[in-house]
Amino acid sequence: MNLDPSAVPPVLRLEPIGERRYAVQNEGDATTRNVVFGGQLLAQTIMAAAAHSPDKTVKTISIIFARSGRVDAPTEIDVETFHSGRTFASHTISAWQGDRLCSRALVLTHAHEPDLITHQSDMPVLAPAHGEPVSDNAAFPGAEYVIADGVDLIDSSAPIGPAELAVWYRSPQTPDHPLVNQAVLAWGTDGFLIGTAMRPHAGVGYDRAHLDLSTGVIGHTLTFHRPFSMRDWVLMSHESPFAGGGRSYGRCHIHDTTGTLVASYVQDNMIREMPAGMEHKRM
Repeated sequence: MNLDPSAVPPVLRLEPIGERRYAVQNEGDATTRNVVFGGQLLAQTIMAAAAHSPDKTVKTISIIFARSGRVDAPTEIDVETFHSGRTFASHTISAWQGDRLCSRALVLTHAHEPDLITHQSDMPVLAPAHGEPVSDNAAFPGAEYVIADGVDLIDSSAPIGPAELAVWYRSPQTPDHPLVNQAVLAWGTDGFLIGTAMRPHAGVGYDRAHLDLSTGVIGHTLTFHRPFSMRDWVLMSHESPFAGGGRSYGRCHIHDTTGTLVASYVQDNMIREMPAGMEHKRM
């Protein structure tokens, strides 16, 4: 898939520094929170896989976030291809900061094939996005999202609700290219399932994260189903069926405005009390 390198957003650009190793840019403000957002590494991992499978698109990425990365430290992406065929290719992709391994992913890419059978989960009946769009580190730089029904995930004193969350997400200024669309969507999948798990529990919210609660994404698996454009809204329908033992599990289906199921993902998270004086180490 041809993509003009100059049209690629800076945070998605890969600078070759070896045969299969790239330097990448970090996004964020090290003076406010010096931790690389997991969505950034998801997006950059997709770009790296595509660079080594130019005739294919990403089907599934499964990533483990082992250690946090620092915004003010150089980040490098390493790619090892362990299979490449006509229909499928598989890569192991690791993110490093010096000798510190931050994440490791298995990425399956594939070539398009026609439908033999087809079905999908229906899109929830929900009003189109309304409310003031938000642009923060949960969204790709320049992208925006709206949480349906005005749900407040930040304030731990907010009303409780079911372990469900609907989020509208789009990035109208990024190139409408299949690879960029995948990377931009992947970025936005990282940040909401912890909050979804917190919703049923009084006194728990993102405002306590990294203060007296230690939270972070541990494992994340994202599968793409159909082509889509991030220039229009997609609906991310989250649910968390389980939380306990300092962990939570969540899943999400993503539909575009035509009702097409375009992607799905599952996530394992850490949500536990932080001992007094302990520095937060997770993403």
